[in-house]
Amino acid sequence: MSRPNTSVLTSVLVANRGEIACRVMRTAKALGLTTIAVHSATDRNARHVREADVAVDLGGSKAADSYLQIDKLIAAAKSSGASAIHPGYGFLSENAGFARAVEQAGLIFLGPPASAIDAMGSKSAAKSLMETAGVPLVPGYHGEAQDAATFREAAARIGYPVLLKATAGGGGKGMKVVERDEDLADALASAQREAQSSFGDSRMLVEKYVLKPRHVEIQVFADQHGHCLYLNERDCSIQRRHQKVVEEAPAPGLSPQLRSAMGEAAVRAAQAIGYVGAGTVEFLLDARGEFFFMEMNTRLQVEHPVTEAITGLDLVAWQIRVAQGEALPITQEQVPLLGHAIEVRLYAEDPANDFLPATGTLEIYRESAPGIGRRVDSGVSEGDEVSAFYDPMLGKLIAWGEDREQARLRLLSMLDEFAVGGLRTNLAFLRQIIAHPAFADAELDTGFIPRYQADLLPEPEPLCEAFWQMAAQAYRQSTAANVRRDDPHSPWTGISGLRIGLPYEVDLHLSCAGETRKVQLRGNPSPGVTLQGDQLTVDHDGVRHRTQAIRRGDTLYLRWKGNLLPVKRVDPIAAAEASHTQQGGLCAPMNGSIVRVLVEVGQQVEAGTPLVVLEAMKMEHSIRASQAGTVAALYCAEGEMVSEGVVLVELSAQPL
Repeated sequence: MSRPNTSVLTSVLVANRGEIACRVMRTAKALGLTTIAVHSATDRNARHVREADVAVDLGGSKAADSYLQIDKLIAAAKSSGASAIHPGYGFLSENAGFARAVEQAGLIFLGPPASAIDAMGSKSAAKSLMETAGVPLVPGYHGEAQDAATFREAAARIGYPVLLKATAGGGGKGMKVVERDEDLADALASAQREAQSSFGDSRMLVEKYVLKPRHVEIQVFADQHGHCLYLNERDCSIQRRHQKVVEEAPAPGLSPQLRSAMGEAAVRAAQAIGYVGAGTVEFLLDARGEFFFMEMNTRLQVEHPVTEAITGLDLVAWQIRVAQGEALPITQEQVPLLGHAIEVRLYAEDPANDFLPATGTLEIYRESAPGIGRRVDSGVSEGDEVSAFYDPMLGKLIAWGEDREQARLRLLSMLDEFAVGGLRTNLAFLRQIIAHPAFADAELDTGFIPRYQADLLPEPEPLCEAFWQMAAQAYRQSTAANVRRDDPHSPWTGISGLRIGLPYEVDLHLSCAGETRKVQLRGNPSPGVTLQGDQLTVDHDGVRHRTQAIRRGDTLYLRWKGNLLPVKRVDPIAAAEASHTQQGGLCAPMNGSIVRVLVEVGQQVEAGTPLVVLEAMKMEHSIRASQAGTVAALYCAEGEMVSEGVVLVELSAQPL
C-alpha cells in the first residue's frame, strides 16, 4: 500500500461542465475551498462558469478541443493556482493518463489511483480480472482483436442478440444492440466512431444481451489506509438507449442477504485493485436473485444523490477528505439506510421522436420549490443555450421519503412544478414513468420503457375547445400587460376589443402543437379566467383550478395536462404564404456535424436507406430515406456543421 497523501487542499479545479461541475463546487465552497471552472468557447457564459470563483478558457467548441485536452487542463490548474482536480464524470474521469498527468504535475487527483483506472477503466480488463476472481460474468468476448471478423465469430458463438460496448466508456455512448449478423459490421463501425469521439478510445467488447435483467449497482468507497465499505445499492433499470433515466435507492425487493452478498463482492473487487475513493460496481440481477458483474465505474456516478439521500452523507466531501489522507469516518456496520430516494434525469430531447436530442434556448427554466426531501442538481439557468456539442442532460430531480411511495409522490409533485420552455424535454415523459402503476408496484427491469411505451408515449390528442378558449383568454390578458409599457394610460395599451356602439369582439389566430385555430372572444373578458403574474386561474362550476401561463416574447407557455405548451399568435395570410415546403427535402433534426455522407447524386435508394450520419450530443443519428427514390441533390459534406431544419438531401420520387 502506498503512503497516504497528506497534502493540504485549498482550491479545486473541476475538469468538467454542467450539473456535476456545479454540484462539486457546491461542496467545495462549503468546505472553504476556492473553486475553479474550465470552459470551452461555447460554454463561456455557462452556469458552472458563473458559479465558480475563478474560470479558465480552454478554447474550442467540441469536447475533443477543450474538456478532453489533458495539457490544457493541467496548464489551467497551474495558471489558476489549483491544488487539486476533480474530474466529475464522463470526459476524462476514467482516463488513467489524465490521473497520472495530474499527479505528475504535483496536484491532487480527486479520484482513484491511475493503476485502479487501468485495471477497471477497461471493461475488457475488468471482466478478465473478475473471471479470475470467480465472479460470474455474462458470456462475451473481451479480447484485444478489434476487427469485424473477430466480433462476427464471437457473436455467432454467443448467440444473437448481442450488445456492443465501448471498453472505455459509459452513459450509453458507443453501445449498440445487434439483432442479426448482417447488421453487425455497420453497428460496430458506428459504435467505434462514437467511442472514439466521446472517450478517445474506439476499442469494443461484445456480450450476450440478457433479456429482462435488472441493473443494480453498489456504491463503494475506500480510503488510503486499506479500509473499504459499500454504501448500499441503487436500482438503475429504467433506461432508454442504454442510458439511465430513473434511479432509486435502495433497490426495491432486495433482501438483506442479497444486499450483503452483492456489497461484499463489490468490496472484494475494489480491494483487489487497491482502489481509493468513490466507485461503483455494476451488476445485472435476474429474477432468480443471481447477479453478474458488468463493469466498475471508477468515478462518482450521476446517480450518487440517491445514495446521499438514504445515508445522509456527502460523497464529494468524502472524496476531498480521503484524497488528503483521512480515514473513512464510519465502519460498514455504521452505514445508514434511511428511507427511500428516487432520481430522474431531465434531458433536452424529444421522446416522441426516438429521444432525439434537442438544442436551443431555455426561454423558461423554473425548478421545483425547495423543501424537505426535495433536491435539484442542475447545470443550467433560464436564458442559457443548449448546444449540440455536449450531453443533453439539463439536471436531475431527487426526492426522498420515509418509504418508496412517499418518495414517488413527492417526486410527482416536483415534476408538476418544474417548467421548461423553448426546446423539447423529457419532463412529461418522466412524469408518465413515475405515475405509471407498474412503476408504483416496483416492476423494474431494463425493458420497462419498451414494454409500456404506449402508456408512456401516448399518441397526441387534438387540443380541445376548452384549451383554445383558455389559451386565448391567457394570451389576451398577457398581451395587455405587454403593449405600450412606456405609456400605461394610452388607449392603445390593451387589446380589449372595445368598439364604440358595438359589442366587445376579438378574434385571435393561435397555433400550438402543430394546430392552428381561430378563437372568437365575445362579450366582456371571461370572469372565470384571470391571469396574475404567471398563474392562470380558471373557475368552472364552482371549482377553481390554477395552472402556469408564462409569456416570453410572442409566445405564451401554457401548462395543459402536464405539458408546458407553446402558444403563438399567427398571421393567417403570412402563414398561408409560407406553407409551401421543399418536396422530398430531408432536413437536419438538430444542430450537429456531418460524420458521413453515404450516397451520391443520382443514386437510387429504397425506403429506410441511410443517407447521412449526423453527430450531435456525442451520439450518431442516421438520416434515412422516407421513401424509395433517387438522390436529386446533396446540400452537405462530411465534417460540415449544420443547423436544425437545414435541408441535407433532396430525394426525387422517380429516377432522374
